[in-house]
Amino acid sequence: MKRCYNRMKKGARLANDASEAVLDRGPVEFKSRISSHSGDVMAIASREVVTIPPTMTIMGAIKTMMTYGFRRIPIADPGTNRLVGILTSVDLIDFLGGGERHNLIKNRHSGNLLAAINEDVREIMEVDVITLSERQSLEDALSTMLSQNIGGLPIVDDEHRVVGIVSERDFARLIADVKTGKIVKDYMSRRVVTAPPDMSIAEAAKTMVSNGFRRLPIIKDGVSLGIVTATDIVRYLGDGKAFGKLVTGYIQEALEPAIKTIMVPNVIAMTSNVDLGDATKLMMDKKVGSLLVIDDGFLVGILTERDVLRALHID
Repeated sequence: MKRCYNRMKKGARLANDASEAVLDRGPVEFKSRISSHSGDVMAIASREVVTIPPTMTIMGAIKTMMTYGFRRIPIADPGTNRLVGILTSVDLIDFLGGGERHNLIKNRHSGNLLAAINEDVREIMEVDVITLSERQSLEDALSTMLSQNIGGLPIVDDEHRVVGIVSERDFARLIADVKTGKIVKDYMSRRVVTAPPDMSIAEAAKTMVSNGFRRLPIIKDGVSLGIVTATDIVRYLGDGKAFGKLVTGYIQEALEPAIKTIMVPNVIAMTSNVDLGDATKLMMDKKVGSLLVIDDGFLVGILTERDVLRALHID
């Protein structure tokens, strides 16, 4: 594991620097407020980046992500710090049963999770990593994240060494608590795929991967009970709870419990007429990546960090 460079101070300093140095003054017109100046992406990026080597075990990668609270982690050559891959929470639920990466467990290890989890992380990492140059702008980063449907981008220097990472959350901070004059209803996602509380963890993983989602609201009889995210499923594996379900070592035993056993209850929600800046601040304060939108007791949408990015991109 390797750290590179020093982290730019976050919190108040980030908010002030970003609003004064990166965003233009004047009325809130999202697209015009995103700087197109070369190198400005580094103004909001995290400069201290934890990377892992490609030879670290999958379990080691999971524990590292859980320790730091990451949804993605760059994988770099330990000698040169050159980027060779990336691993995300969605990649991990794909590995557990959601998609093609599951073949490592199913085929190579005949379904034995205990054996597969000790394979090198390079066996499931994404190798075609989309990156940014440290000389690129915020507008470049925003456009790339949206066009490629990516939640975070490693930033590399001319030697392809990792010097930073920028995420949806970094952009969301730019409008947190700003009175935008835009309301949630105009930017929320209206197509909300939900799940019953008795759905298995395995089925939840497949649903997330097949739909390209990172989260599933849990609904019963029209009532919101909680939410399960890709990170919750990864945490279930990383904190050892999954292994407590194993008798023979096979993956089915770990993933057959219902998602209600790992869901986060008391989901943060709001109404659709809330200002987008206030909603984004609520996300940042509660350290969540989404908010359910409920009007008159009915779920009408979900607002995610990705939706905030789209709002920033729309003039």
